[in-house]
Amino acid sequence: MKDGELQVRPHPGDPDPNEIIQNFPGALRHRARIAQPMVRRGWLENGPGPDDRRGRDEYMPVSWSRALDLLGAELKRLRDGPGPEAIFGGSYGWASAGRFHHAQSQIHRFLNVACGGYVKSVNSYSSGASSVLVPHIIGDYEDLVKRNVSWEQIAEHSEIVLAFGGMALKNSMVAGGSVSKHVERGAMARAAQRGCAFVLAGPLRADLPEEAKAEWLSCIPGSDTALMMALVHTLVVEGKHDRAFLDRCTVGWPVFERYLLGETDGQPKDANWAAAITGVAADEIVALARRLHGKRALIVVAHALQRAEHGEQPVWMGMVLAAALGQIGLPGGGYGYALGAIAYYGRRFNAVPVPTFSQGKNGVADYIPVARISDMLLQPGQTYRYNGQTRTYPEIKLVYWAGGNPFHHHQDLNRLRRAFSKLDTLVVHELAWTATARHADIVLPCTMTLEREDIGGSSNDPLLVPMHPVVPPFGEARDDYAIFADLAERLGACEAFTEGRSVRQWLEYLYEPTRKGLAAKGLPAPSFAEFWGSEGYILPQQDDDGGRLRAFRDDPTGKPLPTPSGKLEIFSETIAGFGEADCPGHPTWLGPTN
Repeated sequence: MKDGELQVRPHPGDPDPNEIIQNFPGALRHRARIAQPMVRRGWLENGPGPDDRRGRDEYMPVSWSRALDLLGAELKRLRDGPGPEAIFGGSYGWASAGRFHHAQSQIHRFLNVACGGYVKSVNSYSSGASSVLVPHIIGDYEDLVKRNVSWEQIAEHSEIVLAFGGMALKNSMVAGGSVSKHVERGAMARAAQRGCAFVLAGPLRADLPEEAKAEWLSCIPGSDTALMMALVHTLVVEGKHDRAFLDRCTVGWPVFERYLLGETDGQPKDANWAAAITGVAADEIVALARRLHGKRALIVVAHALQRAEHGEQPVWMGMVLAAALGQIGLPGGGYGYALGAIAYYGRRFNAVPVPTFSQGKNGVADYIPVARISDMLLQPGQTYRYNGQTRTYPEIKLVYWAGGNPFHHHQDLNRLRRAFSKLDTLVVHELAWTATARHADIVLPCTMTLEREDIGGSSNDPLLVPMHPVVPPFGEARDDYAIFADLAERLGACEAFTEGRSVRQWLEYLYEPTRKGLAAKGLPAPSFAEFWGSEGYILPQQDDDGGRLRAFRDDPTGKPLPTPSGKLEIFSETIAGFGEADCPGHPTWLGPTN
């Protein structure tokens, strides 16, 4: 603070800082901040129950004591009546960068210890299709996106990078936890200066930065799978595919090859076929396939491609293209799914643990895919298909949200409004009057990052920093932890939730595994007091060893992948067994239905 005004400066070690940090001064005391607890008039006067006035009703200010009494009574009614299976606590979204004041950890811990659990959500809006597909065909999703091809490898080894959907820097400006160095622009610049060619396949030229000096293939949105198939078709008919790698490291190639060549459906997936679908000339497709051959080639597929109809297909086909080139597992080569989608992809992991707040054990086994919240609330008791299973939507009476705003990322917002009208109660912790807050029955004002003390860091950024409050809380805003501690007391679970610790005591407790990890490696291991008085410490990081895919390539028998076959699955018996018409057992061109 200087002369009463907040001034924000980037970390001095960041070569390409994120300009959106300059939004903090305006947000700190913005007129949209929530100053005190509020309860929707209809809920306050009529009690819990479905109400189509949500989103257009007025709010009544109440004291913290009354707000927590009302909410505590409602949670107790549901916990002791229909049970925690009637509470949805997915609370998906972004929140504070701190490791203790992490909204999802706080709310999940509270619901687990005070209510016996909650119905949770799985997967993400970012990767809803790919995160379900990848375990069947490649293995652990985290291994693919976080322990695979790094930006360092691209800068030093890649000879050609073919990016479907690009690697836009606006996406990698942010990450959960912290980003001390934005390395993406610099890595692409170094690679391009060394002679690496970047090729962008997608509708927007700006999806790779100028520093990459990229060539642009302007293909029709949704046609990427066809383009990939034509590239592989060219490799096959010209004898340029790596058959030895396919035989050693994959299963199902012969089945897919017959489809690719048109032996099963009469349509070869060649460059002429793809040109009519993609808008890319056939001779350009053939030339690109020839350029990929014999090079250290990296295939990148952006999240955006699977946020569409038949979104599994380009993710799967991208792996097949990388496998046909024989590049998977090589430094700077292979398959870099979602690289550039967020700042913690393509980086090394820390060699010591970072603070993590335990969420406890959830006593409810039920869950929904995260983007199914409207379906769940509008169709309780109905069945749906997910990952080869037939599941049933639970009957949810209360939704509790902290650290997120589904109205900014959910599909069909009018349908989401109707879904929220079906609830008995909607509770939101918020710092500002978001659309979700304006549909809630009970709105509890919470502090923002600059009003809290915490520890900033993530598992694959080396900087661990103490976070000191810059200003006092706005109005009557409180930390999520303080809110949940008082609620837990009303539900007879205060000691279980807090374990008798204050915020500062929790920070010291959570820091201890990091200190012990440093000491075990013979490195300086500052006490919490020393850490808290510092500007942060640089943690040691693991080797950039290519992760599980590199180990698998080197020894497919001794280091199998966690797939049913232990190999990369070009044809999946498991997925074929699901019997889903829109996702057969191997990558397939499925045109748009609309």
